[in-house]
Amino acid sequence: MTGIGIKQVAHVCVLTHDIKAAEQFYCGVLGLKKAFNFTRKGGVFGFYLDTGGRTNVEVFENPNAPFTAQGQVDHLCFEVANLDQALEVLRAHKIAIRDNAKQFGVDDTWQAWIKDPSGTRIELFEYTEKSAQFVGGDREANW
Repeated sequence: MTGIGIKQVAHVCVLTHDIKAAEQFYCGVLGLKKAFNFTRKGGVFGFYLDTGGRTNVEVFENPNAPFTAQGQVDHLCFEVANLDQALEVLRAHKIAIRDNAKQFGVDDTWQAWIKDPSGTRIELFEYTEKSAQFVGGDREANW
């Protein structure tokens, strides 16, 4: 098998120091539609933005995140056709997989995490029929 079966970019995650200002900018100014929120203890600390098709922007508030002049992109996420097969290929190439396994996210999506040679975090997604990206509904974070 060549490659890991990437279908497309699933999302890019950006961090913000102010979730309300970020929502006003992305939804109010740019006109993107919020697909769902991530909540913790009843408060919104992140959200997904529908950017068309199956590609999204994920925004999380992190008041302690260090920002450079270029801002803060936290990670890049690729949708894969089959996460188990993708992990087999990565292991064959001796690529470290965080926690050495796939995980089921609060958004009802299978995921795994790796890093590129420069240390950029990469999330791999395999959607399910119940993935929040398609059915909506706020999700309570368990991390």
